[in-house]
Amino acid sequence: MKKALLAATVVASALTATLIAAPAANARDRSAVPFTEATVTAGADGSFVLAWKAPGSKRVEVKANGKVVAKGGAQGRAVVTGLPAADRQWFDFTPQHGQGLRLADRLIKLDGTTNFRDAGGYRTTTGQWVRMGEVYRSDALAKLTPNDLAKLRRLHVRTVFDLRMEDERTKDADKVPAGATYVVADVFAGSGSFQTMPRTPDEAVKAMVDAERAMVSGEGGRKAYAQVFEGIERDRDRGHDRARSVLFHCTAGKDRTGWAGATLLTALGVPRETVEADYLASNDYRKAANDAILSHLPARQAAVYKPLLDVRPEYLNAGYDEVEATYGSFDRYLKDGLGIDARELKQLKKDLLVG
Repeated sequence: MKKALLAATVVASALTATLIAAPAANARDRSAVPFTEATVTAGADGSFVLAWKAPGSKRVEVKANGKVVAKGGAQGRAVVTGLPAADRQWFDFTPQHGQGLRLADRLIKLDGTTNFRDAGGYRTTTGQWVRMGEVYRSDALAKLTPNDLAKLRRLHVRTVFDLRMEDERTKDADKVPAGATYVVADVFAGSGSFQTMPRTPDEAVKAMVDAERAMVSGEGGRKAYAQVFEGIERDRDRGHDRARSVLFHCTAGKDRTGWAGATLLTALGVPRETVEADYLASNDYRKAANDAILSHLPARQAAVYKPLLDVRPEYLNAGYDEVEATYGSFDRYLKDGLGIDARELKQLKKDLLVG
């Protein structure tokens, strides 16, 4: 199985149980989204696997490029082939009653990145869905090709938040699409994180856990993530036609970027299990790159590096634990740590949720 298909399949499989477990939309509410599950999985051969569950809907129709490519009942699966090449293939899932969904495969294929993906496409505990094509997350942008940059322009990436430290930015300067606003939001500014290299695997794990905590309670982390949320809000204010999107990234697109994604999804009401699955997906998207790094290291050194290259539940949980210990609740973290009050949170949900 090719890398892209494998990664997308693993993510979809990991999320299935969570999506099914989320509360079903009221079938009688014609404005609600009836889908409890809906995924698009791109294959390396240009095919797409579509799957959905919409309890109470007798008929579901899926269109691509304005043409019907699949149809079925409350539960369905279809393999679509022969679609013309596109920067990103979108599918419109339309139920018999209620609001539909516009979905694509989460991974954005670029020559210069391995972990560039959409932050949306997930279901919340209230039965709403996070819009796709609005917020992206990625690893470093230093290796983007001219074709990559042209693609990001066509995807309307207009604001780029760089979460990296100064030495990272200096060594591998970002390449951003023409016309995009570049913003430095250094998560570890002044924190002292990763100033010394761990000597054992246990020290490496501790360094990752401590770094996650610093992302939450450190001054640099609070300021950086507040910048990202403010940027998303400001971007919505300027983009009433929604023809613009925000991107945040670090070096590997997994830790600093991972907490940004987890914070956004949690704020929007996505279940914790789904947030964790999205966070852990970096292990799949980055597997080939990580394996290549480890293969060039002596065994003892590779054992120390592996925890640094991984994302693990204990890392993410350390962030949530720090939120609880420092702020008492996630809502207080949003308000007191990132400056997002109830009105702004309500507007964020209005802008980024469907249903």
